[in-house]
Amino acid sequence: MATIALVDDDENILTSVSMALEAEGHSVKTYVDGAKALADISAAAPDLVVSDIKMPTMDGMELLRRIRQSSDLPLIFLTSKDEEIDEVLGLTMGADDYVKKPFSQRLLLERVKAVLRRRSAAPTPTKEEEKQIIRRSSLTLDPMRHACLWKGAPVTLTVTEFLILEALAQRPGFVKSRDSLMDAAYDDQVYVDDRTIDSHIKRIRKKFRVVDPEFDAVETLYGVGYKYKES
Repeated sequence: MATIALVDDDENILTSVSMALEAEGHSVKTYVDGAKALADISAAAPDLVVSDIKMPTMDGMELLRRIRQSSDLPLIFLTSKDEEIDEVLGLTMGADDYVKKPFSQRLLLERVKAVLRRRSAAPTPTKEEEKQIIRRSSLTLDPMRHACLWKGAPVTLTVTEFLILEALAQRPGFVKSRDSLMDAAYDDQVYVDDRTIDSHIKRIRKKFRVVDPEFDAVETLYGVGYKYKES
């Protein structure tokens, strides 16, 4: 299955969550702070990071910031009920999902499964999978493999960025409001504001412009939303 880095300064959570993940067939490495986790992740990246936000030495926010400097490694935050501001900030910085404490292990396992499924790749698409691939001139989006190509070159997107771009590319020329993009990228239990969507759009453009400096397919309609412009 997957190798998962579990980061939390609560030994009880480390024990119970690692047991639940291992029961699903995953290999789990546990850490009590972000600094040690970052050192190991830099040396050998896991398939997924599940991290608390509030920790000594290096908190989850700083861990995510360091990871995002060089990688789009998926990360799920574990947050407390009173950390709504941190949740929004974490999602803006590029976290793939979050789960509120106290949480059911079943919910966390489903979130882990969803993120890993979106990141997985299979060698050859079936006819049914082929139908789900979105092709818009220079853009190719494969939701089953979380694969994105621009003019044949790969563009690495987080799960949230992929879902936003997918929502735009499904209907080129049609304007999507920020609210509709939030609905496409987040489930009903996640609150994000307009700035979060704007930040994701900025990162999407930045990533595409690494491949193509003249990329302009995601267009802003000020006061309305965004649309995908197919050339």
